[in-house]
Amino acid sequence: MKDGKKEELKRKLTPIQYEVTQNEATERPFTGEYDAFYEHGIFVDVVSGKPLFSSTDKYDAGCGWPSFTKPIDSKEIIEKTDRRLLGMKRTEVRSQEADSHLGHVFNDGPTEAGGLRYCINSAALRFVPKEQLEQEGYGFYLRLFA
Repeated sequence: MKDGKKEELKRKLTPIQYEVTQNEATERPFTGEYDAFYEHGIFVDVVSGKPLFSSTDKYDAGCGWPSFTKPIDSKEIIEKTDRRLLGMKRTEVRSQEADSHLGHVFNDGPTEAGGLRYCINSAALRFVPKEQLEQEGYGFYLRLFA
C-alpha cells in the first residue's frame, strides 16, 4: 500500500480498526462492540463499505467474536491459508475490494446452517441498522429482513 493511502486510512480508522484490517491484528475476545450485539441490519467492511454479513446470519458461538454462518455474498470474501499462529493451519477471511483482514472461518459452525463459523473482528466492521439501509444506499439488502 502506498504511503498516502496508509496515512488516509490512519486518519479514517481508529487505531484498532487500522491494526486489525491492515496489519492482521486480532481484538481480544469479548471486547469487540459487535460480539453480543443483535440488532437487525448489515455489517459492512469498515474500509470500503462493501456489505459483508447480515444480522440474520449472526449467532452466539461463545468464542468472544461476532460469528456468522455465511457472508451476504461470497464474492465479497477472499479466503487464504494462514499459518501465522504457531504454524497452525487456519483459513483467513479478507474483504475482496479493500483486502481488509476480517478474521477467520472455521468448520465448527451450526450444522443446520452449513457448518461454518465466520469468526470476525468487530473492528473490521461497521453496522448499518435495518432502518437506515435505504438512506445509506444499501436498500437492496432490505430483502434480507422480509
